[in-house]
Amino acid sequence: VQLVESGGGLVQVGGSLRLTCAASGNILGIYEMSWYRQAPGKQRELVATISDGELPKYADSVKGRFTISRANTKSTVNLAMDSLKPQDTAVYYCYAADRVSDMRIDNYWGQGTQVTVSS
Repeated sequence: VQLVESGGGLVQVGGSLRLTCAASGNILGIYEMSWYRQAPGKQRELVATISDGELPKYADSVKGRFTISRANTKSTVNLAMDSLKPQDTAVYYCYAADRVSDMRIDNYWGQGTQVTVSS
């Protein structure tokens, strides 16, 4: 499985961006996709996740501003980010969990895309 993010960039406070993660390869077993972010000097944190059969989940810091969605084909996951704040500045990573078998789950990461919110 390969994950490729796109859509990052520079935006002003209060603006919007939409990130896209395209999954390719053997994606049939992917049951969960998420967006994480990592700001300079900080640990990587979960932003939003969407799993088969469950409602999306969000970090408290982005609730009401960010929306995660996944294509029916399960090959793409999007993150719509509105009302952006300077503290949203980070490298955003796409993550996928692939249930290879009942006893094995493989984890995949994208290369990351930079989001910078200027004040």
